[in-house]
Amino acid sequence: MRRSICLAVMLVLAVADASAQQAGERTDKELLGMRLFNQSCRVCHAKPQMTSPLYGPELSQNSLGGQEAVMREVISNGTPRMPGFKYHFDAAQIDAIVAYLKTVPAAPAPAAGTPR
Repeated sequence: MRRSICLAVMLVLAVADASAQQAGERTDKELLGMRLFNQSCRVCHAKPQMTSPLYGPELSQNSLGGQEAVMREVISNGTPRMPGFKYHFDAAQIDAIVAYLKTVPAAPAPAAGTPR
C-alpha cells in the first residue's frame, strides 16, 4: 500500500515538474497568451474531458497553416462560427495568443477507426 502511494506521489511530482519545465521555457509573451487563451478560448477549442464535445477546432502551431498573420486576423475578426475578439483584446494581447499557439504542438492523428 505504501509503495503504491509513493509511486503515485512520484508520478504526480514528475508530471508537475515536466509542466513547470515546459512553462519555464515559455516567454512572458507566451505565458500571457496562454493565460488569455485559457480564459477566453479554451471553452470552445479544448475538451475539458475526453468525452466532452469540441465546439471549435483544436488549435496548435499548425492551425490556419501556421500563418501568424492569418491567426491574428481570425482572432480579431472571427469567422461565421466564432466571434471576433478585436474589442475584447488589444493588438498586443492578440499577438500574445498567437505566440502561445505557436508553442502548442499539433495533436497526433487519431488511429484508424477511432472516433475523435
